[in-house]
Amino acid sequence: MNNIVNEDDFKYYMQDIERYYFGARYDYNELLNNEMVPFKFKTIITKYIKDDVDYDTTLESHLFYITNEKYDYRIYKQLRAKVRVSQYKNPDNQAKGFKEKVYTIEQLSKISPEDKLKEGIIIRELIISKLALFGFSV
Repeated sequence: MNNIVNEDDFKYYMQDIERYYFGARYDYNELLNNEMVPFKFKTIITKYIKDDVDYDTTLESHLFYITNEKYDYRIYKQLRAKVRVSQYKNPDNQAKGFKEKVYTIEQLSKISPEDKLKEGIIIRELIISKLALFGFSV
């Protein structure tokens, strides 16, 4: 059983010189109301992502089910998004534990939700390139 003591531990925003990092338990509404989130990313959410996703949807849920057929996928591809996940070290022997891996949005969208469940993939973090966000025309 997976008991999460404090959900807010998985809701964070960080940045370094090259990237922005968003904890995957944030929903889009919380991102829009967080004063630390870059204004341009908020604008992208309200202008482009809102058509495919409800504001109450978490990043975790949205990215788990994202496919390369929808417009929101193209937005994240343009932002050079990457997704940090935890997944089984060995899907056949789940007792061996988890490993951490970073997928590009292209790689993640090619994995079906059924295969993500089989591999034990848990979305942990959305990573966005600052340069790509800067170059994104709104």
